[in-house]
Amino acid sequence: MATTAEKATPCCSANRGTAVGAAAKVKADSVLPVGNDWTVDQKRSAASAAASSAVTAVIRPVEEPAISKAPPKGVQLLTRAQTMHPLDPLSAAEISVAVATVRAAGATPEERDSMRFVEIVLLEPERRVVALADAYFFPPFQPSLLPRTKGGPFIPSKLPPRRARLIVYNKRSNVTSIWVVELSEVHATARGGHHRGKVISSKEVPDVQPPMDAVEYAECEAAVKSYPPFIEAMKRRGIDDMDLVMVDAWCVGYHGEADAPSRRLAKPLIFCRTESDCPMENGYARPVEGIYILVDMQNMVIIEYEDRKLVPLPPADPLRNYTSGETRGGVDRSDVKPLHILQPEGPSFRVSGHFIEWQKWNFRIGFTPREGLVIYSVAYTDGSRGRRPVAHRLSFVEMVVPYGDPNEPHYRKNAFDAGEDGLGKNAHSLKKGCDCLGYIKYFDAHFTNYTGGVETIENCVCLHEEDHGILWKHHDWRTGQAEVRRSRRLTVSFICTVANYEYGFFWHFYQDGKIEAEVKLTGILSLGALQPGETRKYGTTIAPGLYAPVHQHFFVARMDMAIDCKPNEAFNQVVEVNVKVEKPGQNNVHNNAFYAEEKILKSELQAMRDCDPSSARHWIVRNTRTVNRTGQLTGYKLVPGSNCLPLAGPEAKFLRRAAFLKHNLWVTPHDREERYPGGEFPNQNPRLNEGLATWVAKDRSLEETDIVLWYVFGVTHIPRLEDWPVMPVERIGFMLMPHGFFNCSPAVDVPPSSTSEIELKETGGSKPVSAGLLAKL
Repeated sequence: MATTAEKATPCCSANRGTAVGAAAKVKADSVLPVGNDWTVDQKRSAASAAASSAVTAVIRPVEEPAISKAPPKGVQLLTRAQTMHPLDPLSAAEISVAVATVRAAGATPEERDSMRFVEIVLLEPERRVVALADAYFFPPFQPSLLPRTKGGPFIPSKLPPRRARLIVYNKRSNVTSIWVVELSEVHATARGGHHRGKVISSKEVPDVQPPMDAVEYAECEAAVKSYPPFIEAMKRRGIDDMDLVMVDAWCVGYHGEADAPSRRLAKPLIFCRTESDCPMENGYARPVEGIYILVDMQNMVIIEYEDRKLVPLPPADPLRNYTSGETRGGVDRSDVKPLHILQPEGPSFRVSGHFIEWQKWNFRIGFTPREGLVIYSVAYTDGSRGRRPVAHRLSFVEMVVPYGDPNEPHYRKNAFDAGEDGLGKNAHSLKKGCDCLGYIKYFDAHFTNYTGGVETIENCVCLHEEDHGILWKHHDWRTGQAEVRRSRRLTVSFICTVANYEYGFFWHFYQDGKIEAEVKLTGILSLGALQPGETRKYGTTIAPGLYAPVHQHFFVARMDMAIDCKPNEAFNQVVEVNVKVEKPGQNNVHNNAFYAEEKILKSELQAMRDCDPSSARHWIVRNTRTVNRTGQLTGYKLVPGSNCLPLAGPEAKFLRRAAFLKHNLWVTPHDREERYPGGEFPNQNPRLNEGLATWVAKDRSLEETDIVLWYVFGVTHIPRLEDWPVMPVERIGFMLMPHGFFNCSPAVDVPPSSTSEIELKETGGSKPVSAGLLAKL
């Protein structure tokens, strides 16, 4: 693999510049197998020092520019220090500075004490700042990103300070506010340095409720379990030990004026474990139904309570727990032999901070409390054409889980797991159980907790390579020659748990230029209790007195595309492709003809589209000014996987907040303020169709602009007996595939696969056997 300096080729453009010659080789962070974290940390420090040295060498010649030399038009003189890339996620020290700055700005001690910090994220800078950083301050050093001028580009000595954006909830006044803080100077707390920040702006946001926090969930559970009428209700159901009771504080959504955001509300779901002390017990196996509770989350008091219907707790099912088969009376699969994933020469990817290089791909990794993993500045290095941008930003921005049972409490189960809870804040630390194999690079994630402290999820994001079977194969029957190119992919992922469900979010990068977005659904079903002898048409009976309601899972991927576009360019358009059957006649005398028909989606209202597998419908984002060797415009196409639309009526209450579910594809021009499809505050949102449905009503032009794709994909889950007590992984997703982007297949560059050998372990030793011979055996 080429070094960082060797790979610093400019973007595809008629005005290509040269890479900075002084950019020395910057060593990537060391990547070691699991269990060597202390070694990784030591080597990371050395790599960081090497990177700093290389950057210093690059900027030293222009660190003190002549005062008389004015900067060229479009390049602003920037004067403040910055040691982190403008797109790196906030560090723990930066979060502490932001919290301290906002708290100090409180007018009274009461106001400061009442501040609850819901979310703190990096305020992503304008693209000209990112371009300047990528051009001269951080690898792969691409000066061609900036406009050319007669006197050459003016290079400031420093980048502007980073900024943080905070969502603050005042527990005393029930007011939500948004703050922007400039992180002027940040020192590590351990060194006792001064923390300085500057409030750039603050505003109250009326008539909203911010996402719920884990601290609130814990307080809500304690309040419910200490409420005397609830204790009596549980005794009527045979439960005296409140330690067995589980209270999941679900947001109320918005079903009418009673759910208005003037109060911060939750309607908990109740479950009860058995007397078992089994650490692998499925606590969701015994739902408590018939009890209605409304909790004021601001003051943490029960404001409405009613024991409406005595539904017996489901009996303890012997199959309920997820212990091994042997402990449940079955037989474990002990005949499985070890399967080792080995990379004796280490991984093929390179890591420098949050910058990743693998094969010809390069991009940056970010993380937010709401979205979780974010992929920035995706590009592919394409020989003499240099570094070709594909996307500015990729992430999952929302997910909604509506249930199909009209009975209480299931009709109100329509969680917005990103907007009401936060996918990132619910992410796993993979130290507690790694989900990847081979050589792995982990990234930590830092968050604020509810009271303003900093919490770290160690090993939150996983980066690793995977073998992915055959990339390409052909056998020539005339010559007897066979060619095989084996596929490998780079995977970046994180996994989160929201109550009973687990969601794994994956971005796969392939050697042939594809990008795959994948979601893996697993975990435990959310269940309902039945009266003796009762069945329900809206779910599956999976155990005596227990059923699983039908439901759907919807995910929204936001893709800010940049096909062959520099940061200051917006030359993309969207084309829909449908396969049409040719009408019988002179052009189709054999009645076998069909063709692909293209239609440019010229405006936002035209671009509200649904999947149609019957016509192989897909969409292409094209650059309107860059062509391939046959004269066709270069592009990437979005290829849908399996998908669905909501199975609810048009007047369903959850669609009031989730109008974006009505179509599989939405397209908008880029706007920094348009980040979340249901608006920034979907919790108890009384406004109709906020977010995408409101934005596209402006019907803005999509011709030669900065294209943002919003792809909505989902799965309809009709539970099976085999989903009990655990739900095996279900996969859904989509592909971004090059379409006329390359002049030929990048798979040609992949080395041919060598003959595979399988080693059979036998009593007398071992002998290698070819795969073909093994099949005969």
